[in-house]
Amino acid sequence: MKIVSWNIARKSEPWRWLMHMDADLALLQEAAPPPADVAGLLEVDPGPIEITGGYTQPQQWRTAIVRLSDRIKVEWIESKPIAEAGTSEFAVSIPGTVAAARVTPPEGDPIIVVSMYAQWRVPHDWTAGKWIAADGSAHRVISDLSEAFIGRERGYRIIAAGDLNILHGYGDYGNSYWAARYRTVFDRMEALGLSFAGPQHPNGRQAHPWPDELPRESKNVPTYHTTRQNPTTATRQLDFVFASRPLLKSMSVRALNEPEEWGPSDHSRVVIEVS
Repeated sequence: MKIVSWNIARKSEPWRWLMHMDADLALLQEAAPPPADVAGLLEVDPGPIEITGGYTQPQQWRTAIVRLSDRIKVEWIESKPIAEAGTSEFAVSIPGTVAAARVTPPEGDPIIVVSMYAQWRVPHDWTAGKWIAADGSAHRVISDLSEAFIGRERGYRIIAAGDLNILHGYGDYGNSYWAARYRTVFDRMEALGLSFAGPQHPNGRQAHPWPDELPRESKNVPTYHTTRQNPTTATRQLDFVFASRPLLKSMSVRALNEPEEWGPSDHSRVVIEVS
């Protein structure tokens, strides 16, 4: 089974790229509705069409899970706000930031797949300082995921991937404060039995020239470029894959982040293959 995780930056062209990837499933973030010429060719989860929390106006994009082939069976898990969700539904803190489905591959047992997006948030108006941060949003997503899909210590099969808008293994320009905050996200996932699966070098191109903020021993691979950068000069990894430990031995994770394969988004594609 081949899965692609991709923040498509609310653009139309990435939907067309998905049609030619020979993938079975897509876990998307910042997904606006697909363009008319491909909408009828894709099976998209029936989740909310917008993210409603944290913005003055609802944003017409969300996380989404898309079936791309007939080789797999997909059962959508309906998401609802926490106050409205029952035990057969996915209770989420902020609708649109996380989507889930149960996927049955051609061979083997079903897997719960989760598309994750950690939105940027700003502090309260009374707070001194006006930074933006996403680690709190990442923890909300983790809470939603763990409460819904982890009901025993072991034996579950989960793959969760997406854009968390945090950094792995270092902080802003060597800032130990942010490094410690980011680390809590990875530590919490590990504590739940969802290990960090990549992408990491050599499964992706590393930044060149090497950024000052990144330790030389890091295996991070850039998956995002700013408006002042391009795929060649990208330096930061914001996209991550986690999996329950029994699945790690049978899966590979790679960033398609070479300049010629990057694609029409500010994020590169991340490919997950489960054998």
